[in-house]
Amino acid sequence: MQAWFAEHPVIAYLMIFVLIVFVYNKVFRAQQKLSLIKEIILYLLMASGSFLLLIFQIDKLPIIQCLLVAVILMLMVRIRYFVEGRQRKKNESSPASGDKAV
Repeated sequence: MQAWFAEHPVIAYLMIFVLIVFVYNKVFRAQQKLSLIKEIILYLLMASGSFLLLIFQIDKLPIIQCLLVAVILMLMVRIRYFVEGRQRKKNESSPASGDKAV
């Protein structure tokens, strides 16, 4: 897989950039919106950082694989929160068994 990414640097660069943008938007995004110029600067910095990571990827470091593992872990946490939220709603809506009047 490393050799294939080294032979196709454009695809590797796009994958790195998309994964970095995904991780940023899901983990590090601030609650308030940034101004347009700050958004542009931020994405330009992520694009230049992606180029640096592409150099590491071509130099046989598993950058794309590590980013994929990070995305998979983020999805697992999101699924866990979803399941816990459904269980919490289910427990709140059903009456408790110890609340029967005697």
